[in-house]
Amino acid sequence: MLIVAGLNLKNLKPRVWDPESPHYLPKLQAVMVSYADFHQRSRARQQAMREGLRAFLNVPQHIRIYLDNGAFYFISHEGSFSRSAYDEFVASARPDWYPVARDFIPIPQMTRAEQEQCFQRTMEYNLAYQNDGFIPVIHISPFLEQYTAAIQAHDILAAKPAIALGGIVPNLLRGSKALPYQEVLASLWHVRQTFASKFIHVFGIGGTATLHIAALLRMDSVDSSGWRNRAARGIVQLPGRGERLVADLGKWRGRQPDDEEWRLLEACVCPACQRSGLSGLRESGLEGFCNRSTHNLWVLLEELEAVEARLEAGDYSTWYESHLNNSTYLPLVRKTLALINTETGKASNHPSAALET
Repeated sequence: MLIVAGLNLKNLKPRVWDPESPHYLPKLQAVMVSYADFHQRSRARQQAMREGLRAFLNVPQHIRIYLDNGAFYFISHEGSFSRSAYDEFVASARPDWYPVARDFIPIPQMTRAEQEQCFQRTMEYNLAYQNDGFIPVIHISPFLEQYTAAIQAHDILAAKPAIALGGIVPNLLRGSKALPYQEVLASLWHVRQTFASKFIHVFGIGGTATLHIAALLRMDSVDSSGWRNRAARGIVQLPGRGERLVADLGKWRGRQPDDEEWRLLEACVCPACQRSGLSGLRESGLEGFCNRSTHNLWVLLEELEAVEARLEAGDYSTWYESHLNNSTYLPLVRKTLALINTETGKASNHPSAALET
């Protein structure tokens, strides 16, 4: 599975993909930029179209470049979107992976009628881009099965090699009317079983614990901006343990490391910790942000490598209980394992039934 590191055009540091950077992470294989960032910056947009995204970002050939269509941004900037401008950007900037021009994300607080409209409008775009390399998008919502049925019923869409799954972040944030975690898990399983041969990208679940779930369900790539967002709040990630607050930036609160966790951080061998140690993680300003960001992404990459190694060795089910220390997601990992041990046919026909065991 690929971890796709979400970038921000406002500040491309730390340049974790760049071999010339002190924050370079050799295990990183994919990055993601948002079309919304280029939409807001005409000079950067023109340069990326003129040079191509790979040259614009100085991304090595072995790293894939994903493009996000900026759906979250355009929810609140509806009148500024131009489909032809998006198409022109994709054609000239040449990302390796790119979704349809728009999708309409169903927020849990929406009425059922509003969420149905999101389904219909997104499918309109999926159908409009049926004859090219754009990736169809579907969403976790009460209309997920309608999405999968609509894709399956359309010969050209059904033959596309890849699909993108969104709508997870609003539910993971646990806002009002968010779907239960178990239902989100069942939805992921339903999509994997329905599109068994497709390359599935899942938007926005690249945390240390959710990586386990995505890998167990055989998702092909996940993207995360959390490695940067947490760093900006003074937060770092620990393998199997979630996030801890290490820098007092004045306005953010969180759980601080205990003595054992400080020792784990002190022994960290990521490029930032090797270069600057604990004091580098605790710094304020850009340097501290870069150190924490690099550390966070390194932890994600190492966590995924450990998960995949255990799955390959066949001892994951005895390893994860002692490795994971996360009260929210550990029960979901248990349920994921129960789900994938259920007969594939039964779980496919009744995606939520398998979670009741």
